[in-house]
Amino acid sequence: MINIPGQLAIRTISGRNGDFNVGRLSTSIGHFVIKDAVIHQYGKGKYQGDFLITEIRPSYYSTAGRLVVEIRAKLDSMSLDDVDNLTAEDAARLSPNEPDPLDEEASAAQPETMQSCSLAVADEAPFGMTPSDQEADAELFGTIWPLGDTVRLDPPVDRKQLRQQCTPLTQLGYAHNFKLQVWKISSI
Repeated sequence: MINIPGQLAIRTISGRNGDFNVGRLSTSIGHFVIKDAVIHQYGKGKYQGDFLITEIRPSYYSTAGRLVVEIRAKLDSMSLDDVDNLTAEDAARLSPNEPDPLDEEASAAQPETMQSCSLAVADEAPFGMTPSDQEADAELFGTIWPLGDTVRLDPPVDRKQLRQQCTPLTQLGYAHNFKLQVWKISSI
């Protein structure tokens, strides 16, 4: 493991499994592609901070008849200090043709379509919602259900589940605090 300061540029790409984030980590020892599930919680931008890298490895994929070879870093954790908007140059470094990490992780079984979440909060089910909606939310969020004013998602959960958790949090009025790495309700 290595803890190193750097800048993580994140871009959102629309894929066949929905939107996903890819990142490019620039450090003093090199530039690395980041496709960890944890970056799905973050909006596009350039994040300054310290990054704990557990693995650096080559990876490749084929797109539009060409072979793309990249060096990937796996992040264990990060401590972020600041965020800026992506410049056109930053966005150009993050290819819009990146394969969805869900497709890369898919086994021989055909991937399932993403399920929607019902948006029930604790015991206050909105009009028209059934108890089964709350059961689905409880299953989606697991041990962090019922949701409080502050929610910390568990990055080691399945990538697909993490994506499914982020969408309803946004719809419920939660905003991601990148410095604290938690979701906070913006209006109670």
